Amino acid sequence: MPAPRTSVPRTAAARTGPRPTGARHNGSPTATTRGAAGRPPFTPQEAQALRAVLAARAAASADGAAPARRTSPGRPAAGRRPAAPAGRTTQRRGKATARGRVPARRRLPAADGRRWQLRLSVAALGLVLPVLAGLVAPGAQVPGTAAEPTDATGLALAAQSTMLDAATRYRGFKRSLAARQAELAAARAAEQSAQQQLAATRTTVGTGAAALYRSPVEARTPLLELDVHADDTTADVLHLTAIAERAAQDLEVDVVRAERAAVDLTLATRRVAVAEAALATVQARAAAVLDEVRAEVGGLRTDVAAQLAALGTGRSAAAQQEANELALRRWQDHLTGLALAGIVPPPAADLADPTALPAGLSPALDGAGQPVPGVAWAVAGNRPVTVLSAETVAAVSSALAQLGKPYAPGGAGPDVYDCGGLAATSWLLAGYAIPTASADQWTHGAAVPLSQLQVGDLVFADGGSDVGIYLGEGQVVAASAAGYQVGVRPVADGAAAVRVTLPAPPQPNAALPAGAAGRGACGAPPAPAGPVSPAWGGWANGRIPATALCGIARGHALRCDAAAGYGAMADAYRAAFDNPLCITDSYRSLSAQAGAFRAKPGLAAVPGTSNHGWALAVDLCGGINVAGTAQSAWMAANAGRFGFVQPDWARQGGEKPEPWHWEFGHLA
Repeated sequence: MPAPRTSVPRTAAARTGPRPTGARHNGSPTATTRGAAGRPPFTPQEAQALRAVLAARAAASADGAAPARRTSPGRPAAGRRPAAPAGRTTQRRGKATARGRVPARRRLPAADGRRWQLRLSVAALGLVLPVLAGLVAPGAQVPGTAAEPTDATGLALAAQSTMLDAATRYRGFKRSLAARQAELAAARAAEQSAQQQLAATRTTVGTGAAALYRSPVEARTPLLELDVHADDTTADVLHLTAIAERAAQDLEVDVVRAERAAVDLTLATRRVAVAEAALATVQARAAAVLDEVRAEVGGLRTDVAAQLAALGTGRSAAAQQEANELALRRWQDHLTGLALAGIVPPPAADLADPTALPAGLSPALDGAGQPVPGVAWAVAGNRPVTVLSAETVAAVSSALAQLGKPYAPGGAGPDVYDCGGLAATSWLLAGYAIPTASADQWTHGAAVPLSQLQVGDLVFADGGSDVGIYLGEGQVVAASAAGYQVGVRPVADGAAAVRVTLPAPPQPNAALPAGAAGRGACGAPPAPAGPVSPAWGGWANGRIPATALCGIARGHALRCDAAAGYGAMADAYRAAFDNPLCITDSYRSLSAQAGAFRAKPGLAAVPGTSNHGWALAVDLCGGINVAGTAQSAWMAANAGRFGFVQPDWARQGGEKPEPWHWEFGHLA
């Protein structure tokens, strides 16, 4: 069972400073914070007006008097009818029409009027009494104060939605940023090329001009040597004149080229300026989104953050589920204790310097008595508690909300993750943009010694190829390639850590020493030499929940790494045959295996033993299911590139030939 959700209202006195303007869900009603019968709660002013209406109607019902007629600007009060303008006829009891006078509406007798007033009053009471009951119920807002929703789950959902929307917008800006950076790089390369071209043409012009300047007059103007008395020299003079004219023309061409090169350089410089401005604009917008997220999490109530950690968690196998629930409950208990003590996590900027902490907080110290930057201590009741930044609380809660989500290489949410993607997405939802690759997260992070390890730190293993978010008690939450899910696990030996909320180091951190031999990204076990057991994740055959799988086609799903391989193979197949990859079977639940066995007992595996029950096998069609076709030949030549193989028993000439059956890896 998931840990119980604890909703702790926080009073105004629990805050230590003004709320950030971006905190949308700390005081504004949402669709889930509604009053009686699904209607939104009334403000104190509206409630006071309702009381006045009810009092007036009650008085009118008591003495039988008709309620006072409303007046509006520009309309005289009842009993003060203005005189009709000259030439205009007024009708008090009716109005004239083309056919005559229409009688005025018949007035109800006094007794009937009182009965209708009573019915209307009862109807009004039926609408507003639940609201008034809410106003006087225990814990209701005092009239004149701002209403603050206390539905922590609703606020957590709203906050999560806002944070996810901001993360989506930020990632869009990041893609645009990459495009703008590419444009800027191209513009700078063009500018450099234009500079080189201009320098070359100017050198050519300068060389030609210098040669012309140093040449004698007769070389520049050979016609001066023409002598009418020396006919034998005329041909030579004319030849030299042609050469001089050609040299002058070449020099003019070089001058034009130099002028064009100067123009090209000017245009290239302008393109660089435009590209730099576009890049700066996108960077500013991306930074504004991060500021928006930090403002949002800065106004996140502590009890709301506790509920945020429990949103969307998926199922895991028994042992892993227990570990996940214990860690989640421990985190929620910590936040609940802070809420009960009125301790509000401050922004990360307020905790960066241990010598300048907010009032009521003291520096956190490590075992050697050294201050720990980025966290602080406070007193809750009669015991000290660690106070993390608001951003750290949001990041850890967001990471825990992904428990049970499937692992897939390169996944960064919201449905699948790898270890680096989970860390990057969790911190992005807290307003910090860090690299997606775990190795880059270590290289560019602010390293902290393990003696100062705190909740929210990124903990690295296997030489930086594996990363998790520290939860305390020697545990991290991470997307594991060994368990194929997001889950809680112990910190590995030889780990290193960085703190996201501290400034990045001026120089990248040195590479971590290599981890266990043969381990892959995110803790993937070494590849075995031969066939392996297809069991994974602690599930039984055919008992894998849909939340642990990834879809590959309508009605079909596989383990997420197998699904990624299948998707790449399907793309390659479509490129080769201009048709989609045809599939008839993938994951089979235990009941589906039983149905297949009843229908085809001689062909289907005994229920509970099929590799389809591990979500690692597919049956294909469209020509692949027939030996000797171009499609089956393509699979034999290419499927291995995407991780799919055909077991020996299914091949032509095997124990039970099934050309349509393919498996992800060599399965025992």
